[in-house]
Amino acid sequence: MAIRSRSSKDHLHTDVILSKITEYDIFMYYCPSFQKFGKKFCSELREDKTPTASIVPYNGKLLYKDFGKSEHAFDCFNYVKEKYNCSFVSALRIIDCDFNLGLSSQKNVVHFTMGIMAYKQKSQAPQLYKPVIIRKRKRTWNNEDAKFWRKYLISKKILTIFAVEPINYYWVNENRFSCKSITYAFKFNNRYKIYSPYEDKNKWLSNTKKTDIQGYTQLPPNGEKLIITSSLKDVMCLNVAGYNAIALQSEMQIPEEKLISELKNRFNTIEILYDNDFDNVNNPGQTMAKKICNLYGFNNICIPSKFGCKDPSDLVVHTGNFNELKTLLK
Repeated sequence: MAIRSRSSKDHLHTDVILSKITEYDIFMYYCPSFQKFGKKFCSELREDKTPTASIVPYNGKLLYKDFGKSEHAFDCFNYVKEKYNCSFVSALRIIDCDFNLGLSSQKNVVHFTMGIMAYKQKSQAPQLYKPVIIRKRKRTWNNEDAKFWRKYLISKKILTIFAVEPINYYWVNENRFSCKSITYAFKFNNRYKIYSPYEDKNKWLSNTKKTDIQGYTQLPPNGEKLIITSSLKDVMCLNVAGYNAIALQSEMQIPEEKLISELKNRFNTIEILYDNDFDNVNNPGQTMAKKICNLYGFNNICIPSKFGCKDPSDLVVHTGNFNELKTLLK
């Protein structure tokens, strides 16, 4: 790796680092098991005997995602932070040192990794930033669709309002995929989230951005209460129950202050209703819910573990009606 002369504008910052090397470079160097986008491998961040982790392009960036541990979703910098159990700034210093970028004035940073020669031998980065375009072929609604959504008490009318369509094919750029079981396209502006509820692999696929707020365009101009929840399915359940709701594209996402400021001007009360994954020791949904509530002063609504349901839509399926959900929200 050639050492570039340091300009007066060079400093230890993610943008500066990415002006010199790519996210692909960083992942290839610090994650030796990573060979190909989307190909699963065993996590190096925990004991993992089954390949559950992969690195994929997402929202114009690269994302490390471990489906065996939901809270392990990292960009390249936070992956290094997690791997070496260090601060974010220390992670930047490690990258700076290992790639000889000369951005940090700290001289006592050691090389933690496998060696630059091994990296150089495997690093032939593909074109990463070609936009991901998803297209779909709509099919007619059928009895299997009705059976699936009926258990959530969600009607075809509500699905239409929230731009949910049944599909039989979809394309990712020029690659066509057949839907093996019932599959739906959730539309956000000109982007899609593909949902295959009965598939273990590729259950979700999307080219959405973090600014694509689920349920946002269906909100009224103002109202008494708004609930921030985990998924579009939960948003639709809450809508049928009589509540305004939105969901971010990821439960691990902190809502931006600009969005919250706007919503506070439109709704008298904002509350958080995230997953209560009580079977998970780390319970990532509730961990993030508490962070958001502490940041913005919201009330956190937690589904009691006695129901054995982690989210609002599960609670509706479990009880067969909206009574317990409404009681919880009161």
